[in-house]
Amino acid sequence: MSRAAHLILFLSIFVVVLGGIHWYLWARLVRDTGLPLPWRRALTAALALAALSLPLTMVALRAAPRLAQRLAAPVFFWLGLSFLLLVSLAAIDLARLVAEAAASLAGHPEPPVDPARRLFLGRAVASGALLVAGGCAAAGTRNAWADPLIHEVPVTLPKLPPALSGFTVAQLSDLHVGPTIGEREMRRLAERTNALRADAVVITGDLVDGSVADLGRAVAPLAALRAPHGVYFVTGNHEYYSGVESWLRELRRLGIRVLANERAALGDAGPGGARFDLAGTHDWASGPFGHGPDLDAALAGRDLDRALVLLQHQPRGLDEAVRRGVGLQLSGHTHGGQIVPFNLLVRAFYPYVAGLYRDQGPGGAGQIFVSRGAGFWGPPIRLGAPAEIAKIVLLPG
Repeated sequence: MSRAAHLILFLSIFVVVLGGIHWYLWARLVRDTGLPLPWRRALTAALALAALSLPLTMVALRAAPRLAQRLAAPVFFWLGLSFLLLVSLAAIDLARLVAEAAASLAGHPEPPVDPARRLFLGRAVASGALLVAGGCAAAGTRNAWADPLIHEVPVTLPKLPPALSGFTVAQLSDLHVGPTIGEREMRRLAERTNALRADAVVITGDLVDGSVADLGRAVAPLAALRAPHGVYFVTGNHEYYSGVESWLRELRRLGIRVLANERAALGDAGPGGARFDLAGTHDWASGPFGHGPDLDAALAGRDLDRALVLLQHQPRGLDEAVRRGVGLQLSGHTHGGQIVPFNLLVRAFYPYVAGLYRDQGPGGAGQIFVSRGAGFWGPPIRLGAPAEIAKIVLLPG
């Protein structure tokens, strides 16, 4: 499927889902609250406009990105707020259904319809949902713009030489430089990462949401990243929506090594020095764009006695990685769910959502660390899933 076909399919699904969400919000916040006609008409028009603004902004970000960037922050904030409103209202509706079902099972007759009581309940539900969702959105916005937390993660790595005990890897993931995250945030992120004095820095995909022409200046501060054993990058799915080949050339120009189904030896470069392998593969979604993850190519001819760390944007394929000798996989992609309770939906697609997991699978004992990411996608809201920079501390197994 071509890039254009992917975009059309995504937007079609997006519009249908958005339409359903906004109809539900209208029913609960406008229809059921019995507002005076002028207010009803105004809020109906506002919700219709809000629903249309989301797909139109996403199209505009590609057609006229500089103009659309000025509208992106409030539009994406509404996306997050509407999700929180949906969850709040749905939770109340579910509680009411459960209470009614329990009363019916207990043999209590259903009370006669009282229009005044129905109107009171409708307004109470709308007010409660607005209060809860608004408070959560405010807290989530504050969290989204706060400096990422430093998450130190000690990991025992099989076959790691004792001489490399304490080797540190700073992991950045899911920065999503684009409409809302720009040059200022990248400069602060580079400074905060360099302050960790890590031995190596890795960026596990979804760095950008836009072209080099539009975002090159915003990403440029990452050239300041410093680590004795280098700075490495693997693609995420969003690079393939943003002109991946141009971005790979730009990152190399900035001094960042792209592991395109490749590996590097880290450690003592001298003869007989203590080293381990760092491999990286393209994102799982890259096949239609002419790439595709190729672990065989990344590991071809490697010394099987060396410890092995794999960079892969999506937290998938751990069993196969373990069978190929990977002692630790570093991933991102999930954002830790970004907004609770969206993490429950993420968990339905990915068994690994955030943090360090040690799993016993068909390939043996596997370890994967999934970063919550240092940025955000879409809504500038993080609720229950704070941004992070991971400091992975490797220890001999």
